[in-house]
Order: sequence, then structure tokens, then C-alpha cells
Amino acid sequence: MQHAPLIIDIAGKNLTDVDSHRLANPLVGGMILFSRNWENREQLTQLTASIKRLRPDLLICVDHEGGRVQRFRTDGFTHLPSMRALGEHWMKDAMGAQEAATACGYVLAAELRACGVDFSFTPVLDLDWGPSGVIGDRAFHADARVVTMLAKSVMHGLLRAGMGNCGKHFPGHGFVAADSHTHLPRDNRGLKPILAQDAAPYGWLGTAMDAVMAAHVVYPKVDARPAGYSARWLQAVLRGRLGFEGAIFTDDLSMEAARHIDGRTVTPVEAILAALTAGCDLVLLCNQSLEGGRVLDDAIEGLAEALLAGQWNPCNASELRRQALLPRQSALNWEALMRSQEYLRSLALVNGL
Repeated sequence: MQHAPLIIDIAGKNLTDVDSHRLANPLVGGMILFSRNWENREQLTQLTASIKRLRPDLLICVDHEGGRVQRFRTDGFTHLPSMRALGEHWMKDAMGAQEAATACGYVLAAELRACGVDFSFTPVLDLDWGPSGVIGDRAFHADARVVTMLAKSVMHGLLRAGMGNCGKHFPGHGFVAADSHTHLPRDNRGLKPILAQDAAPYGWLGTAMDAVMAAHVVYPKVDARPAGYSARWLQAVLRGRLGFEGAIFTDDLSMEAARHIDGRTVTPVEAILAALTAGCDLVLLCNQSLEGGRVLDDAIEGLAEALLAGQWNPCNASELRRQALLPRQSALNWEALMRSQEYLRSLALVNGL
């Protein structure tokens, strides 16, 4: 079985021959969509269908959380609330907030799946400590127990629409002010408080989570490497101590915080190999198709060379985890979804927030 760990992107709204050549490579396991890949529902549906004709096993992903992180916002897509709105609802009506969170998860997943998208990187499990601008209202709440209950409700909604889930950013990005897109954040707390607070939802949701995305944050009292490159965080803590058995994603390896390991700047191929060796199953290389996509071609070639040289050993378990994220049930098309009573009930709850 060939392990296909790379998740890559395309530049435009339609597949080019170059895109198709890259996506056909057996080391590529999926693609991630961005706003630039969107024009309208018809175009998106045609794009995803063309990807599936090329390779039915490719995982089509997107960052579509609600609030300010929502790639598709027009042509009928519901404007989903921020997760903080659900946390605020919890403070007034805890049971109602859970029902609304389930509705949000269902609407999010059902609309995406009606257009051929398989998977969204959601929900955010970071705690709302306050200083983090990049997390901010993407977090449900400051209390790990509230985060856990609302995230589980969102996951239930995703599941009802036939979509998996991805808790992020392990073990927690909310405590640090720095944005890992532009800086390398450092969280100077020790393992015990992180496990008791930020990482607690990952333990409580262990049997409900399908995937986890690691944070590009260094926790120097635990490991000198960012969590996504740390065998201690991924294998000893997440797999060993917390018992997680699903897929582990890197965050985007093109982010500034991912470019440095052990005090030196690394190439994309070095970053990919470091993440896979540490315990990641799938690696994200985002926005690298722009300006010709040389980084993607070099990454695919470099990983193939590492495989031949014995520097990387593909993992059958990792490939099975990737395949497990693909939808297992058919989706309603858009017209049928708009007539669905479950969708209409869920939409009413979402619009009531």
C-alpha cells in the first residue's frame, strides 16, 4: 500500500494539465481549496467532480470553520457564526448552545458536501485565553469543558452530514500572542498545565475525533521543536498518553513558524520529512501552486528520492487513516438539500444565533 501524505493546492478555478499531473502522483493524498478556487457553486461542483474523475481516492479539503475563516460565502452558502458566538450562547443556555452547535456542524458539512468537498479542518479546540489574535473568536470559550462540549456537538453535526472532523491546533495555540503564519510562537508553560488546560479537550474527545492538526508552536519546557515536528508531543503525548488513533495533520508547512527546526531554516522537503518522522500522517503545503508551483514539484520529487534512499518509510497505518477521512455515504445535491427538513431545521437554529 502506497502512503500518500501530501496535501497540496491548485492556483485557479479549474484543473490545468499541470494540476492533474501533480494530483495524479501517488505521493499526493489530497488537495486543499482556497477562496481563489471559488467562483460559484456550479464552478466548485464541476471542479471537485473533475478531481474525483482523476482520482476518486483524493481527499478534497478546505478550511471552513465559520466566522472569519470561511472560504465560500456567496451563491447560497450560509454565513456561519464564529465559534465564540456559540460559547456566548452557552453562557445563557448551555443545552440550546449544544443544539445550535450541532446545527452549525450539519449546515457547514452538508453545504460543502453538496458541492463535492470531502473534509473541513474544524473544529478549533484552542482555548480563548485572550492574547491570540490569530485564534481570537475562532475559539469557543476559555473553559476547556465548554470547548469540549460545543466541539463535540459540532462534530456530531458534521457526522450527520457524512463528514469527518479535525481538532486543532494540538496541544493548544490560544495561550500565545504570536501568529504562527508570521512568527514562531513560544509557550513557556510546562507539560502539566498544558495537559490540564489546553490539551484537555483532546483527551476528552479522543473517541470522537477523526483527525488532529498540530500547532506550529514551540513549548520549550516539553520539546525544543514545534509540536508538528515533535515525536514527544505527537507520539508520546497524543498517541501514547491521550490514546488518539486517528490521522495527524501538520498545519501549513509554508507558514513562517514551520520553516525553522532546531535553530536553522529548513527546505520544504526537510520540513516534510521531519513532520512524517515525528509522527504526522499528512502534511499540508498551501499556496505553493502560485507562480508556477516549483515548490510543489520539488517537494514531490524530494519525497520520492527520500523514499528510494530509505530516508522515509511509508506507513500503511497512515494511509488507512487518510482513507478513513473520505466520506462513507452519498451526499444530497444542492437542490435536494434545500428541500431537506433536517437542513431547514438546522438552518433556522444557525440563523437564530
